Amino acid sequence: MYPAIPIALAIFAVAMIAITTEKVNKTSAAILGGMLMVIFGIESQSKAFSYIDWNVIFLLIGMMIITNITKRTGLFQYIAIRLAKLARGEPVAIIIMLSVATAVISALLDNVTTVLILVPITFLIAVELNVAPTPFVIALALASNVGGTATLIGDPPNIMIGSAAGLGFVDFLTTTAPIVAIDIVALCGFIFVAFRKSLVVSNERKARIMAFDDTKAIEDKPLLVKSLIVLGSVTAAFVLHSSLGIEPATIALSGAAVLLIASGTHDVETILGEIEWTTIMFFLGLFMLVGGLVETGLMTQVSSSLLGATTGHMTATTMLVLWASGTLSGFLDNIPFVATMIPLIQDMGATLGARTIEPLWWALSLGACLGGNGTLIGASANVVSVGISRKNGNPISFWDFTKYGAVYTLLSLVLSSLYMLIRF
Repeated sequence: MYPAIPIALAIFAVAMIAITTEKVNKTSAAILGGMLMVIFGIESQSKAFSYIDWNVIFLLIGMMIITNITKRTGLFQYIAIRLAKLARGEPVAIIIMLSVATAVISALLDNVTTVLILVPITFLIAVELNVAPTPFVIALALASNVGGTATLIGDPPNIMIGSAAGLGFVDFLTTTAPIVAIDIVALCGFIFVAFRKSLVVSNERKARIMAFDDTKAIEDKPLLVKSLIVLGSVTAAFVLHSSLGIEPATIALSGAAVLLIASGTHDVETILGEIEWTTIMFFLGLFMLVGGLVETGLMTQVSSSLLGATTGHMTATTMLVLWASGTLSGFLDNIPFVATMIPLIQDMGATLGARTIEPLWWALSLGACLGGNGTLIGASANVVSVGISRKNGNPISFWDFTKYGAVYTLLSLVLSSLYMLIRF
């Protein structure tokens, strides 16, 4: 055993406990953990900085800017109200349609931002229907995590995996998007079975929904047109980035810069101030923290042990990664979990070859993203959604969320397992 391993493990364990329990702000814990790796000589400062994946950092910043500008147009509020009217005021139909919309939006934009925008609107709908808002909140949180699994940019774990494994936007579309589509259908069925009996309303209440004027939701039509053009162009560039030879981070930042100029806003400081800098700093600290473990050679030892446990059988290893990721991500933040798993899988690739271990990357993506639905604390979107609910006078307990999230997670992991067995 390397002499540095016990120290590195102790730093990592304490930081992870702080991040998971949130006894200390997780961003502060991650940064301090990364710096302690340097202070105790586990890695040099230059080496620690080299472990930061700048493609991930700048891709996140670019997409956050685009999202922050787009949400000012009222587009997302318009979509929610329009779907409620298309559902003719039927509560279960409204939840299902909003869930599908949330999943689609989360595939293109940050899922936390998506629930920040859409969940408050569901309270307006719930009040008009005179029904409990809890089913709406839970359904949209689950949908945001499922939808984010579909694309490279939909969920931070996918951004990290894509950058580490050299997987592009099209790779995710052709590999994870098909099973996500199946999972969304399963989610719609789950919502119908779980909530239909508690969501029965009178025709009078339905009429109130039909009276909503969705056109008033759009606050800035010229900016809406510009935002849609930029968002469409950025998405197309993501699809073609391999052919263009341009990294996703460059595409996102370019789109953000163009939209900042096209929007004509002189309030650039405010827009940049709305970037989730705590999340960005969390990633910086996390990369350095995990880099310390990699420097000690610990990840090589763990990957060898894992391959030994499955005797190098790739199908067994894939199922192990999928279910371990899906289970642990329900109790650990899936971002630090994925950050820890990435160098482990990379070490397996050094032994078995990059092509051979490709299923492991997809297993990690599906397990980490879908597993976040397992409990209230499994994903940031869950915590944010429940926080909004509490502020609106409708507290949702850990068990209230988990009794639905755990069942759906089990269903989605079973479907993912069958998909992985058939696909690979």
